[in-house]
Amino acid sequence: MNAAEAGALTDDAFLGGALAILQPAEGYRAGLDAVLLAAACGAQAGKGARVLDAGAGVGVAGLCVARRVVDAHVTLVEREPVLAEIARRNAARNQLEARVRVVELDVAEGGAAINRAQAGGSGEDVPAGAYTHVIANPPYYAEGRGTRPPALLKAASHQMADGALDQWCRFLATAAASDGLVTIIHRADALGALLDGLARRFGALRVLPLHSRAGEAAHRVIIQGRKGSRAPLSLLQGLVLHGEGHAFVPTIDAVLREGAALDW
Repeated sequence: MNAAEAGALTDDAFLGGALAILQPAEGYRAGLDAVLLAAACGAQAGKGARVLDAGAGVGVAGLCVARRVVDAHVTLVEREPVLAEIARRNAARNQLEARVRVVELDVAEGGAAINRAQAGGSGEDVPAGAYTHVIANPPYYAEGRGTRPPALLKAASHQMADGALDQWCRFLATAAASDGLVTIIHRADALGALLDGLARRFGALRVLPLHSRAGEAAHRVIIQGRKGSRAPLSLLQGLVLHGEGHAFVPTIDAVLREGAALDW
């Protein structure tokens, strides 16, 4: 199936127009979470960043990193061929194809997906232990809980099998370099499962709660950790996204409109 068979596509501006992103008009659509994930990953220009975006969809998070960090090399890993094809188009139309590549692998297979690809000798593989930064926005819901989204691509992007989150963490740990950083954005009520999956593989874990507005419970968390570290867990002061009315606070507005990094 090609991108045309996925149905109508929209052409959406990200980072204040610095990125033009094609994505399906129906089904899963990338937005705020992907941009926040990219801003939080810690990659900096001049550091030789090698970034892996796991479950990349149409590539928004990884492309946001590539736009902000001018010498970063980014690998977008996506299971669904339709979304992978759109991600390639997005890299090309934003003149980032020299530093961004797309690999079709199933992150939910864990480290075995990386090892199998390497054993096959494919040029489109994911080298183990090669990435200084690994980022992910995993599906938010377990299969069988709640209503399954009607669109197939949306269902695949929003739901995962029981135990798959641990496999995602295994995949990220296999891909990460020694001393590499992992950064994940997820639902706040998935924090326990995330810590279970990450703490066995990463240390110096930091948890940043995200609140829509002051006084409201956190609805998302960003977790970052370092492979090989033995430093303890830190729970950071929460970050409020919206101020008065529907406006974003200045810090978040700079992330969304200017591609600024989040200061941990």
